[in-house]
Amino acid sequence: MVYLYSSLFYYYLGIFKKLSLAKCLNYLKLLFGFYYSRVIGKPKQFGMPVYISIEPTTSCNLRCPQCPSGLREFSRPTGMLQTEMFHNTINQLSKHLHSLTFYFQGEPYLNPSFLNMVEQANAKGIYTITSTNAHYMSAENARKTVESGLDKLIISVDGTTQEVYEQYRKGGQLEKVIEGTKEILKQKRLLKSRSPYVIWQFVVFKPNQHQVNEVKRMGKDLGVDEVKIKTAQIYDFENGNELIPDINRYSRYQKNEEGNYRIKNKLLNQCWRMWQGCVVTWDGKIVPCCFDKDAKHTLGNLEKESFKTIWHSESYNHFRRSILKSRDQVDICTNCTEGTQVWS
Repeated sequence: MVYLYSSLFYYYLGIFKKLSLAKCLNYLKLLFGFYYSRVIGKPKQFGMPVYISIEPTTSCNLRCPQCPSGLREFSRPTGMLQTEMFHNTINQLSKHLHSLTFYFQGEPYLNPSFLNMVEQANAKGIYTITSTNAHYMSAENARKTVESGLDKLIISVDGTTQEVYEQYRKGGQLEKVIEGTKEILKQKRLLKSRSPYVIWQFVVFKPNQHQVNEVKRMGKDLGVDEVKIKTAQIYDFENGNELIPDINRYSRYQKNEEGNYRIKNKLLNQCWRMWQGCVVTWDGKIVPCCFDKDAKHTLGNLEKESFKTIWHSESYNHFRRSILKSRDQVDICTNCTEGTQVWS
C-alpha cells in the first residue's frame, strides 16, 4: 500500500511538472469556451488544444476483431508518421499543449522513430503517453523507453491465460506481454527512474470477464503501478454480440424492452473532447476524436494548413455545432462513452 501511494504521488507530480502559466491560462480559456458554447448553443473556441493524440502508425502485429488495424479494414491509407510531420505539429502546439498520446490505431513500437519522437516531446515539456501490446518490449526497447522520458505506458493485457487472451488478441502471446512488463519494470529500477507510470489495461469482454480479479492480482504481483479495468467498445452491438459482457457493470451496453442493445450513455448535446483536443493521423489529418477511426470527419490537413487555422475553422465549428444541437445524430458519437455526466 505504501508503494501504491508513492507511485501515485510521483504520477501526479509528473503531471504537475509539465504545467506552465501559459498552459493553465489556455486551459481556462478552453473551459470558458466550452461552458459558454453550451449556454448560447453556438460553438466558441478561445484556446488551443491542451491534449492531442498522434498516430505513430496504423500497422499492427495482432488481429483483434474489434479493431480496424487488426481486421485490416481501414478505408484510409496505412502508413508511418514521419519525423518532419511530427516536428511540424509539435512546434505549432508546444506552448499550450500539456499531454500527448502516441496512439490512435496500430502498434506504436513498429514505427522506428517512435521513441525519438517521445524524447523530443519530453524535451519540450509535454506529458507523454502511449499504449502498446508489449510484444516488442525487448530489453533494448525497454531501456530506450525509460531513457526517452515517456511519462505513462499503457500495456494491453486482456486475459490471464493464453487460452482466454488469444480469443481477442488474435496472434498474440500472453507470455510476451508478461516478459515485456517485467523488462520495463526492470529497466526503471536499473536506471533509477520513476517513469513511465506503468498501467496494465484489461478490456472486459464476455470471454475474459471472469478473470478481472485474477488480472488485478497478477498486476500487483508483477509490480505494475496500476491495473485499469475498461469496458469494451463493440461495433455491431444493437442486436447483441458474443463479446458483450453479461456482467452489467463491465458492459457499455444494456438491453432495452424490445430485446435490442443500446449504449448506456445518454448522449447529451455536449462533448468536452471537442474543445480540449483532437487526433492527428499519421499523414496529418485532423479528426475530432478517437472514435473516428476511419477519419470520416476530417476537419483539415496539416500538410496544407496550420493547426491554428484548422482548429478555429468554420468546418471545425460546424462539427462542434452539430454536437451541441443533435449529438445522437453524429455517427461516431452513437458508440461513445464521453463522460458527459461530469460536465452536466
